Amino acid sequence: MNAKIKNMEDFAQVCGISRPTVSKYFNDPTSVRKSTRAQIEAALDRYEYRPNIYAINQNRRQTKNIGLVVPNLTDPFFAAIARTIESLIVDAGFNPLLLSSHGGPDQEVANLNSLRAIKPAAVLLAPLGRASHADMLAAFAQEIPTVLFDANIDNVGEAFFGSDNHQSIGIIVDYLCETGEPPVFFEMKTPINPNAFKRREAYRAAMAKRGLEAHLIQVDGDGWGFEEIGFREGSRMIAQRNLPSNTVLCSNDRLAIGLLSAAYESGLRVGAGAGSALRIAGHDDHPFSRYTSPSLTTVSQDYDAIAARSVDTILNLIESEDRLDQREVTLFEGRLVKRGSA
Repeated sequence: MNAKIKNMEDFAQVCGISRPTVSKYFNDPTSVRKSTRAQIEAALDRYEYRPNIYAINQNRRQTKNIGLVVPNLTDPFFAAIARTIESLIVDAGFNPLLLSSHGGPDQEVANLNSLRAIKPAAVLLAPLGRASHADMLAAFAQEIPTVLFDANIDNVGEAFFGSDNHQSIGIIVDYLCETGEPPVFFEMKTPINPNAFKRREAYRAAMAKRGLEAHLIQVDGDGWGFEEIGFREGSRMIAQRNLPSNTVLCSNDRLAIGLLSAAYESGLRVGAGAGSALRIAGHDDHPFSRYTSPSLTTVSQDYDAIAARSVDTILNLIESEDRLDQREVTLFEGRLVKRGSA
């Protein structure tokens, strides 16, 4: 009863209701649920708080900026999806503000804080994943409409749009099994991206469905230097000559590109034809995968659909000035891309 309410943040805290919902109530009391409205009005009576309506209107002034945060712009994969999203944002009449987290969780938070300061209309975020400060991302998404893409973090943002890793890994495992020896799975022990964990389990499930034993080759490495890790650990794996199969499915294309280089340096011929010692496949259809030697068999993610759905959702949130009643999660199927490496 004696608590002093200085501003709406204080009032939201004593209410036990999020700051955006309280702001929404003061803009239009009928726009929130009846039970929420009753809770806010009871707190108004109890604490005798009266907001500064002018300040509220100033804070609600929406910019025409939409933030776009990706893990690492030096990766052509994220550069390509960012270009697609930027184009869609511009076509909708908004200004994209593109920021890279450079693979670092502290930089990811710093990017969001920079965006918070300029009050963007909304934010599209491809989070680092395992390394992200999930609580800080969740707090940001409570203040500013946020949609996640590529990597999911539970309970962060209004929606997540990404790839169906179980479907995509399933189709490439089936293809490799039907055209040669069943694949082993080449991955990092502690991958930074949550998609890698889903692909590991998808590989196990696909092999079990065929009644085959799963073989995981888990290598040391951390961060975003996937090609270096693939080359270094692939060279070691080849030198040990104890592969249970001549077919290797890599968790992502960048690891596969490093492994292709290791095979070349080791004098091994990669491909599906006679005289080939190794078959190598990846996942993602990285922009460089078609230009390796041999070109890389992989699975293409439907990033045009992911980008379009992400932007459509964020624009609807901006237009409605409302939050979704339930967090949306939509996964898009991948497409098998057959090339020379397998």
